[in-house]
Amino acid sequence: MRIAAWLVAGLSALGLLNLSRAGHRANVPLTEALDGGLGPDRLTESADLWRRPSGGGTAKTPGLLRMLRIYRDYAHDSNISYGEFGGANHLDIWRRPDLDPAGKAPVLFQIPGGAWTTGNKRGQAHPLMSHLAELGWICVAINYRHSPRNTWPDHIVDVKRALAWVKQHIAEYGGDPDFIAITGGSAGGHLSSLAALTPNDPQFQPGFEDVDTRVQAAIPFYGIYDFTRFDKTLHPMMPGLLIKSIIKQKPATHRQTFEAASPVNHVHADAPPFFVLHGRNDSLAYVEQARTFVEKLRQKSAQPVVYAELPFTQHAFDIFGSVRAAHAVAVEQFLAEIYARQRQAAVA
Repeated sequence: MRIAAWLVAGLSALGLLNLSRAGHRANVPLTEALDGGLGPDRLTESADLWRRPSGGGTAKTPGLLRMLRIYRDYAHDSNISYGEFGGANHLDIWRRPDLDPAGKAPVLFQIPGGAWTTGNKRGQAHPLMSHLAELGWICVAINYRHSPRNTWPDHIVDVKRALAWVKQHIAEYGGDPDFIAITGGSAGGHLSSLAALTPNDPQFQPGFEDVDTRVQAAIPFYGIYDFTRFDKTLHPMMPGLLIKSIIKQKPATHRQTFEAASPVNHVHADAPPFFVLHGRNDSLAYVEQARTFVEKLRQKSAQPVVYAELPFTQHAFDIFGSVRAAHAVAVEQFLAEIYARQRQAAVA
């Protein structure tokens, strides 16, 4: 028994050492990406940029219990309706109870993934929303209509409608409608990128074409950015999913629809700052699509483009609180720099 106990202790110590090394490996590409995209003199923390309640973020603290506590403490404003389609048009607002109601807190807008067919506002991005909520951000997590019951572009129309609601109402909760950062993973990465690149586009805003849906930053995780490339950059199951369940048309007859649904086709000089994150070993959303998307952003956009390609990292790496939650700190640093630059530009 004593030998077994020592063996367990030794293995536990080795496991902790490996976790520490894994955490370091996660930090290195994130730091290098931020330095490369924003410059070595970038901000590395967000202190004093906005009105921050006492205390701070602890994104690297393990993990599930902490996130459940934060959801319990901060997500009091839940199931708010932003549209006419019942629970599919509900959103939750995460905010600290001690947040200054007149403080104009920056806003994170979170879109869940799930292959455009599933996914819920309460099950994703908890490490990131927990971290930013503790730092004084307001986080908005949305539901949207899913396929196959619904057909493209219903998904992005709902995202835009939720953005319009946030623009019109978030000040009532202490948020700043003039600084919204949009994020999401997988299908949410696709939708967040498309929304960021198509502000005020009437094809995605039927009935509310005049509402301003601009965002100030975009942070897509492991998204799909081109629906037209039915090649090795797209998972073999994806063409059938798009044709049969999502768009419900074929590219041969409706190529314009597939092109319009692809964020890579909407990149322009006035795109907001982007921080694109992708796992090099992603077996669902292949990394080649992220590389092509980032290359085009860097060619055309006048704003910063940061790209972090994380080694030994799979799809949905950001869902649980773990060493990979280093991404939450990296996103905070990216947003701190963008927030500071935009505030400085507004004063100038």
